[in-house]
Amino acid sequence: MSRIGNKVIQVPAGVTVTISDDNYAVVKGPKGQLEFQFNSMLDIKMEGSTITVSRPNDEIFTRKIHGTTRALLANMVHGVSTGFKKQLEIRGVGYRAALQGNVVNLSMGYSHPINLEIPAGITVTIPKNTDIIIEGADKQVVGEFAAKIRSTRKPEPYLGKGIRYVDEYVPRKAGKTAK
Repeated sequence: MSRIGNKVIQVPAGVTVTISDDNYAVVKGPKGQLEFQFNSMLDIKMEGSTITVSRPNDEIFTRKIHGTTRALLANMVHGVSTGFKKQLEIRGVGYRAALQGNVVNLSMGYSHPINLEIPAGITVTIPKNTDIIIEGADKQVVGEFAAKIRSTRKPEPYLGKGIRYVDEYVPRKAGKTAK
């Protein structure tokens, strides 16, 4: 029995959710609009300001998608109301980031700068040249772009240089010891 799938989703004020008969959901709020086509096998009902997701049977496939559907729908409601945020920090001498229009320019110690185009629906701010803040309504797009930036220079365990999430712990290793 899915504990996540049985939870009720509370829709905050200022957010409108429309669910069609074939489970096509459109969620609008102050941070934007998200749309997604859910599996038509599940039953998604909106009653007042609550949304419930139920499954018609206990087959393996429907049990698998029950909790996932509820989690995706809850993330859509949360995203358009308050949004999602990822913070990255850059450590290392000469490593820095800059914002040039719709492109994040990273100088990460390579022979060339790395230019990453910002996807639609995402806002990137760089308060210092070693801090990057990514915000948006879609949790998947925010996390994917943050992971793409981090993958340009992952934190290494000996000196701790690289790009890491603000709350990330990087285990440190001891270097070589002299005799």
